[in-house]
Amino acid sequence: MMLISRRNLLRRVAGGAVAATAIPLIGEFSFAAPTPSSRAEQHGGPIRLSMNENAYGPSESVKATMRESLSLVNRYPDSADALVGEIASLHAVKPEQVVVGCGSIEILRMAAATFLGRSKKLIMASPTFDPIAEYARRAGAAVATVRLTTQYAHDLDAMLAHVDASVGLVYICNPNNPTGSLTPRRDLETFIRRLPSATRVLVDEAYHHYAGTSSAYASFIDRPVDDGRVIVTRTLSNVYGLAGLRLGYAIAAPGPARQLSSIRPPMDVNVLALRCGATALRDSDHVSLSVQRNANDRQEFYNQANARMLRVIDSHANFVMLNTGGPAEEAIDHLKKHNILVAPPIPSMKRYIRVSLGKPQEMLEFWRVWDLMPHRKMQM
Repeated sequence: MMLISRRNLLRRVAGGAVAATAIPLIGEFSFAAPTPSSRAEQHGGPIRLSMNENAYGPSESVKATMRESLSLVNRYPDSADALVGEIASLHAVKPEQVVVGCGSIEILRMAAATFLGRSKKLIMASPTFDPIAEYARRAGAAVATVRLTTQYAHDLDAMLAHVDASVGLVYICNPNNPTGSLTPRRDLETFIRRLPSATRVLVDEAYHHYAGTSSAYASFIDRPVDDGRVIVTRTLSNVYGLAGLRLGYAIAAPGPARQLSSIRPPMDVNVLALRCGATALRDSDHVSLSVQRNANDRQEFYNQANARMLRVIDSHANFVMLNTGGPAEEAIDHLKKHNILVAPPIPSMKRYIRVSLGKPQEMLEFWRVWDLMPHRKMQM
């Protein structure tokens, strides 16, 4: 847990009432300089702070490719070779190590179908991004879930306690969704070495770009280990702003990559995703801009939470887990009544809500609506 900028908080309190000083900060920070009277209804629909999307959208180069590709939407997609080549070049791997899918969630489905089944077991954290648990159960596998540590890292020792000959797959989401927290790279490497030789490890790096320069973090794609059991997934839904096109990929050793690809549905990635994805991967300037915007928006969220004496979990993603000071369901319902959507309740974290970071004017509205709630006493 963290409290941010105590000095800034004291400075604000000394200058006047917390609510009066906190809200205008977003207007000062805003790229678009929204007016204080903005309301959710003016957005033509609810403010979506629920899906961890890139609120700023794709790059201009991707939009141009999208327009140019509209004439192809009446055709089935052909080969994904160009996109695969782009991914392989970006990560300095061989094309036969790349598997593409309809979002990285499809890679999770393929991994469960490939490496799990009856008499097999999946080990994963709780809470985490959990669709793979349902895919495992559909395959007939058992699922062992292990609570995160008090620092919200994967409890690797407790996960090892569940390891036996039946474990076919271990799922690690790092940074973790929904907590935005990191599990140290050194600990992960030790953990992987201690697993049985036949156990695969799927490392989900959907939020890799937002992890920053923390010494605790290093990507298993950017800094690979010499271990063919490790499969790493990425998505173009977040930093690249292509959630609606559904595109993700995995990097694996050639053998596991062939196994995954063998059950990939034909033509599962649409023609716009194939073309726009390749353009997006080349646009490193947009990635850098998106990462910087996210860092600014995240810090401003911390500042606003601090000004209200609210606690957050230190996030390395494009969302923040906020301690509401009361039942999460009440806060979620209150926000929804005012046309603001956040993630559903998390059963194991009953006082927290996950808030995806929106544009400054959207976050201004979030905090305006938050302040309409009855006062909640924060439990430390």
